[in-house]
Amino acid sequence: MTMDSRRSHARFALGLLVTINLFNYIDRQVLAAVEPDIRAAFFAHGDVNAMTKTALLGDAFFITYMSAAPLLGLLADRFSRWLIVGTAVILWSLASGASGLAATFGMLLATRVCVGIGEAGYGPAAPTILSDLYPIETRGRILAIFCAAIPVGSALGYVIGGVVGAHLGWRWAFYVVTPPGLLLGLLCFWQRDPRVGADRVVQKSPPRKLSDYVRLFKTRSYLLNCIAQTLMTFVTGGLGYWVPAYLRYRNQSPAMGMTIFGLITVVAGLGSTLLGGVLGDKLRDRVRGSYFCVSGIGMVIACPIFVLSLYLPFPAAWLAMFVAIFFLFMNTGPSNTALANVSVPAVRATAFAVNILIIHALGDVQAFWMIGYVAGHTNMHVAFLFVSSIILVSGFVWIFAARYLPEDTAAVEDSIAHGSA
Repeated sequence: MTMDSRRSHARFALGLLVTINLFNYIDRQVLAAVEPDIRAAFFAHGDVNAMTKTALLGDAFFITYMSAAPLLGLLADRFSRWLIVGTAVILWSLASGASGLAATFGMLLATRVCVGIGEAGYGPAAPTILSDLYPIETRGRILAIFCAAIPVGSALGYVIGGVVGAHLGWRWAFYVVTPPGLLLGLLCFWQRDPRVGADRVVQKSPPRKLSDYVRLFKTRSYLLNCIAQTLMTFVTGGLGYWVPAYLRYRNQSPAMGMTIFGLITVVAGLGSTLLGGVLGDKLRDRVRGSYFCVSGIGMVIACPIFVLSLYLPFPAAWLAMFVAIFFLFMNTGPSNTALANVSVPAVRATAFAVNILIIHALGDVQAFWMIGYVAGHTNMHVAFLFVSSIILVSGFVWIFAARYLPEDTAAVEDSIAHGSA
């Protein structure tokens, strides 16, 4: 394969994975957008535990997602990652469509489990493909472009769920996202794994040793990154799931409120995600642990602005939300780049998979029911204040971890240069 063809392949792979990641988050947030309608369809009005029960839909997805990710991450380190990605995308797309067909709450719960299994195959493999295709000097920007689909997809999920749900009913919000996912999944079967030669057989890589896995869990910047990402995921996952209910609590119409929030998330989240990746790369040679510094400072700035948004009246609150979301997403590209940089290629998919397990088991899985419980027994304002301080703590963890990142990254690069990874 010539240099030009390699670059063309890498660009197409990036475009395909970004598009898949877009629909990944559309599928996730469609559920959040129509949660109030699902609650009204399956539970009696006035049930103080109704929000806690609908939170189980988010928990079912993430518990399955985080539990299946380590196994599927191991498979992604051993077999064609594109085959795993394509199969995973088709599975979760079919399961999303089935969510609209659910006649009972139990059936809806089962479809979210299947969505979780599908996304568990995609989550560890996709960023690993990009880490294999692009060098460390540009990896932050590339993973930032990949992660930029998170705010855009989340916003589109809110908009699609809000608009389609308001006009056609909540079931159609799940139907419309299924066909694009099936097409994208099929395209993956024609892609070549970066580790595959001309004979389309995965090339032999250095043997994976138990010491590679032990080394990963002894890497301080990896562990601290997981802690900070867990706290961040508690905040963004929990608030993202409950924001439709919060906007209704503050008397914003479902369709208009979710459309405005979606547009804010697109503009603020997209801009900050890309900026975070660029800053992390640009400052890498000048600022010690730049990826963590960018991540931590963004969260520290976001905290007071988020709290302010809870007290400002609308429409002024929208402006504060915009600024808070901008700084909340600043960490997405840099923190994931750090994950790739401090894990050797032989176990990199496993490193991402274990990270998925940790951040969701202790992050949004706990946030869904906790916020729902607090909101059900008090109100949405108290529930959102409940998590605001966690934003600040996550920022401090990243800033503290910055001292370890350069040394851990250099150790991985040295092992690759000497052929031991």
